[in-house]
Amino acid sequence: MTDYDAIIHALDQRGWAIADHAIPRAWCAALREEAQQLWQAGQFEAGEFGLDPASGKEPEVRGDAICWVQPGSRLAGHDFFTWMANFRAVLNERYPLGLRSQEFHFARYPGGRGYRKHLDQHRGRNFRKVSVVLYLNAGWDPADGGELCLYEPRDPEVEMRRVVPLEARLAVFMSGLVPHAVLPCRATRWSVTGWLRTDTPPG
Repeated sequence: MTDYDAIIHALDQRGWAIADHAIPRAWCAALREEAQQLWQAGQFEAGEFGLDPASGKEPEVRGDAICWVQPGSRLAGHDFFTWMANFRAVLNERYPLGLRSQEFHFARYPGGRGYRKHLDQHRGRNFRKVSVVLYLNAGWDPADGGELCLYEPRDPEVEMRRVVPLEARLAVFMSGLVPHAVLPCRATRWSVTGWLRTDTPPG
């Protein structure tokens, strides 16, 4: 069974998957270095929620800063994003998802911040089908918190799993199915977060 097979089987069975050995740590180290350089260069901006930029920035709701990976850029050619494009192709072979594109950004949570429970689809828009999070935190101490908390789709008050953001851990879940939150962290928390989509971005 390939890494793709194991992830797809878990998605099919329960709507989410956790993989600890699918992504090489060397890729994570390179991506973490890229993210930290972009942060030092002032390329991050406060994360937004919803579709209204005027009201969608509240650190108590969503406390991360993000930097988008631009399609066609040098960074977008990194092996991880190629791996994800191949994963998208395999998903399309197995299921009629119609995935046509992918988008990713770096996310940085400072100590004390998290993201309240939500779904990864904007109201009235269901282009995001599969959510992906790759953690870049070298030497993360579970006592530092920052877990991804997955909730039961039929009863969003019930926790299914808390995912510690260990380096090279990959979390994948169905965007419109699984409510989730990022619990407050006690140390700076880095990740690559993105979505496999059914639309084609402009340009």
